Amino acid sequence: MNPPLTGIRVLELNRVAPGAFCTMMLGDMGAEVIRIETPRRAAAGKDMDATRDDLWERSEFANRNKRSMTLNLKAPEAQQILHRLTEDADVVVEGFRPGVAARLGADYATLSALNPRLVYCSLSGFGQDGPYRDRAGHDLNYLAIAGVLGQLGAPDTAPPIPLNLVADYAGASLHGVIGILLALFARQTTGRGQQVDIAYLDTAFALLTAVPGIRNYLVGGAEPRRGENVFAGEHPYYALYRTRDDRWLSVGCMEPWLWDNFCKAVGRPELSTQGMHGTDFHRPPSTAQRAAKAELDALIRTRTLAEWEQLLADADVCIGRVNGFAEAVADPQLRHRQMLLPLGDPEQPQALQPGMAIKLGATPGSIRSLPARTGQHTAAILAELGYSDAEIEKLGRLQAI
Repeated sequence: MNPPLTGIRVLELNRVAPGAFCTMMLGDMGAEVIRIETPRRAAAGKDMDATRDDLWERSEFANRNKRSMTLNLKAPEAQQILHRLTEDADVVVEGFRPGVAARLGADYATLSALNPRLVYCSLSGFGQDGPYRDRAGHDLNYLAIAGVLGQLGAPDTAPPIPLNLVADYAGASLHGVIGILLALFARQTTGRGQQVDIAYLDTAFALLTAVPGIRNYLVGGAEPRRGENVFAGEHPYYALYRTRDDRWLSVGCMEPWLWDNFCKAVGRPELSTQGMHGTDFHRPPSTAQRAAKAELDALIRTRTLAEWEQLLADADVCIGRVNGFAEAVADPQLRHRQMLLPLGDPEQPQALQPGMAIKLGATPGSIRSLPARTGQHTAAILAELGYSDAEIEKLGRLQAI
């Protein structure tokens, strides 16, 4: 059976990885994705891709299941090509700052006039309106403004930076996919598309306010402070512990029975009284909880990570080793769940790519093609639109493609 988005055509106008990850998920589920990239000569000085090496390009798994064409949208001839593509498209995903798409003839007003059924998803730092709409930003900045960084880590240290996972990928990429699917669903009833406005800042704030203890402030609770909630790593039952071989063991035994199991398994049943209390969501650990954590810090240092894993294997507790990335790639659960798959490149038979985290039982996604090289399919797509070889050659001379 075909994947669920078979027959949906997506045009990707995007310069950053979260937008590519968003459209990759659509492509994995069967959508036809055409990635429209700026010719490198036209992107000189602005596009980091212009200097990327072959290893970088081969690792761009988010470009799988896509075709790539180059269009210099500053050229009127390139804008005409985009408009022709739009007439048969279902979705456009763009990642420009507000106002840029309009200058390129690629904004929602222009494209929806050509195709009223078009779902047009804009991924931008601060959204299409508001006092910050024109500001530049990156994941770190959105997390800072949204209050996320202000809740991470211990009070007397700089907040840790959680890679660019939160605003970029859990935020913009996934919310973009959800917004697009909702708009396609609505189109079945209304017959019309709409604009999907996704702001990295909005999504980071939405994710933060889902955290227990954080959300209490919105209904009259105390303002949450860094280090004063159960997820900060300061309470004994939700923390990281260093082992004798300088590895780390994660312990997440928040439920009373899990904490009780853990304390018994490590030979400290008396510490079960220092488990989670309802008020821990918005307070620092008590003196007794700090003492319990200090005792466990010393205890866990007496054995290796492997020894603790063996001891706790059958204790029904929430623990996990802190893996290096190579260890995660070799993890048997991730392998069993097909989260590591062959790249499929005969020139690199050992190369891997991530699998799909969404598993559908009846209509699963699939990986049908390798990551496309920049402009790999430009001529073929133009030919499909009816352009002759001579016309394609002329577009090249005009630097439109």
